[in-house]
Amino acid sequence: MAKKIYIISLGGSLIAPEEGVDWQFLKKFRQLILQLIKQGDKFYLIAGGGRTARNYVAAASKVVKITPEDLDWLGIHATRLNAHLLRTIFRKQAHPQIIKSPTFHIFSKESVVVASGWKPGWSTDYVATILAQEYDIKTIINLSNVDYVYDKDPRKFSDAKKLEKITWQDFRKIVGNKWDPGLNAPFDPIASQKSEKLGLEVVIMNGKNIDNLKNYFSEKVFEGTVIS
Repeated sequence: MAKKIYIISLGGSLIAPEEGVDWQFLKKFRQLILQLIKQGDKFYLIAGGGRTARNYVAAASKVVKITPEDLDWLGIHATRLNAHLLRTIFRKQAHPQIIKSPTFHIFSKESVVVASGWKPGWSTDYVATILAQEYDIKTIINLSNVDYVYDKDPRKFSDAKKLEKITWQDFRKIVGNKWDPGLNAPFDPIASQKSEKLGLEVVIMNGKNIDNLKNYFSEKVFEGTVIS
C-alpha cells in the first residue's frame, strides 16, 4: 500500500507554455516524483491543455465561428496529448491507460496514474476533484505558473494582495460560479463548488519552483495558497 497518495493537477502552462513544450521543467518534475515514488508514494497526475489548446482554438476561430462545445473539445484533446506526454516520461512507473473519465475506477498497482480532460463543461480542475472523490483523497495540489491566489488580478491591480490561506466561501467570491472554456482562474468555479461540498483542501503553487514543491512534500514551509 502506498505511503501517501497525491493528486497533482499539472497546469498546461507548465507543460506547454507559449514558447513550446517545456522539457526542462518536465525533467525536473520527473526527478522529484521519482524520488517520492522511491519513498513509497503514489501519484495521480492530471494534465492541462496550455498553449497547445489555445493555439488550436485560435486557428479554428480564424476559419469559422466555434461553438462553446467545440472550444471545450479542442481543449480536452490538447489535455490528452499532454497526458500522453506525461505517461511517456513515466513509462516504467505509470499505468498504461490514461484516465479519460474520472468516474471509471482504475485499480492500479503502478505508482503513477495519468488523467486528461473529460467532456465539455468540465475542466481538468473538475477532473481532479472527481478523482479525489473517487479515490477518497482529501488534498489536491494545483500547479500552475502563479505563486499565490490574490484577492484580485495582480496583472491589472498593483495593490492586489496575496492570500496564503482562504476559505472556499471567500475563494468562490473571487472566481464566481460559472465555467467558461479558456477561463483563466487559479481553480475553476465548478470544481470549487464541488471541492467545498467534499471538504477538500486545494493547494495552489507555482510548479516552476521545484524546490518549493519539495518543501511542501517534506512538510516544510512553502509558498502557495491553501484553500479549505
